[in-house]
Amino acid sequence: MYCLHLRVIALSMLPLVIMVALSLGLGYFFWDDALAAVRAGLESWELLGTMARWLEGLGLGGLRVVLAPTILLFLSIPVIVIVALLFVAILMTPAMVALVAERRFPLLQRKQGGSQVASLFWSLGSTVLAAVALVISIPLWLIPPLILILPPLIWGWLTYRVMSYDALVDHASAEERREIFRRHRASLLGIGVLSGYLGAAPSLLWASGAMFVAMAPILVPVAIWIYTLVFAFSSLWFAHYCLAALEQLRKQNAPSALDLLGRTAIEQGAQGDQKKDTQAFLPP
Repeated sequence: MYCLHLRVIALSMLPLVIMVALSLGLGYFFWDDALAAVRAGLESWELLGTMARWLEGLGLGGLRVVLAPTILLFLSIPVIVIVALLFVAILMTPAMVALVAERRFPLLQRKQGGSQVASLFWSLGSTVLAAVALVISIPLWLIPPLILILPPLIWGWLTYRVMSYDALVDHASAEERREIFRRHRASLLGIGVLSGYLGAAPSLLWASGAMFVAMAPILVPVAIWIYTLVFAFSSLWFAHYCLAALEQLRKQNAPSALDLLGRTAIEQGAQGDQKKDTQAFLPP
């Protein structure tokens, strides 16, 4: 329901506008050169040339025309996803965490266990690791079940790393953040993986094939908007979960009122006994 909050809707506009402007601008200036490079690479691949001639013999030569644009668009998807995640983490998450804390956890103390600069480096480092994992795992995508498991798992790990840190950067100390990561790692990773599968929704647009290539100027902004909403939703989900876990952790670590009363009574009793012993040795 927080996704329908006017503040969240307004915040989602900024990364959307920036991403659409970047995508269309880069496409306008570099699309033709990138397309020529992809086509040159495809023509130098003998196996693909043989397949293209076979398709032409079947009367499907038109598929060769859309092959290079389709490959180029598919290569741009990971870049769009990663940049959308970073923009949401930088431009939206701090404000959404503040919104959740204000409405659900107004008494939760802010211990400032990190900074926005540290959060940025944490996000960039996690993104590099996820990109390396994606590149290494690409050959495994040819195995049918793994293509449905590995990419969402990697996106989920990246989402968990970025969103969890940002959700706790203001309120938790460094020790509390590490303890929450240790205790709730499986749950946080599960939230990230589910968010990764939600992020697969724009794949329905890519699956339209040649129609997507023809309508790319319209469908790319729509896909970016869907990615932005998915990451905004996951950011709010992590904020609710992590702040609740932090509140529970502090309640467990804080001494209860009965413990305090018991300690006070013991200390007062010890002081009273000590006073009696002292008085017993005093001369009458």
